Amino acid sequence: MARRIKWTEQALADLTVVADYIALDSPHYAAAFVREVRDAVRSLANFAERGRIVPEFANRNVRELIVRDYRLIYSFNQREVYFLAFIHGARDLAQLWQREDRTTPGK
Repeated sequence: MARRIKWTEQALADLTVVADYIALDSPHYAAAFVREVRDAVRSLANFAERGRIVPEFANRNVRELIVRDYRLIYSFNQREVYFLAFIHGARDLAQLWQREDRTTPGK
């Protein structure tokens, strides 16, 4: 059975910021990038375990997919996949999480 996909407001905001930035140079490439992210997201409805465990959280149910230079971070259970963040791979995830007071997955 496929899991339901749910985006947190913060994860959607993260993706929107990236897409808006790309769109400054090319709305076409921004739309293509968002499609690529959405394709990756849809694949997790059936294969949520395929992502790598996020080292900063060390929780088997918090994983990530790499989409180009970005980390698509999500948690999952038997029924749902929750997208928690979409951040550039060069950013310090632990500092970002603390600075923005994001909820730590699994706690």
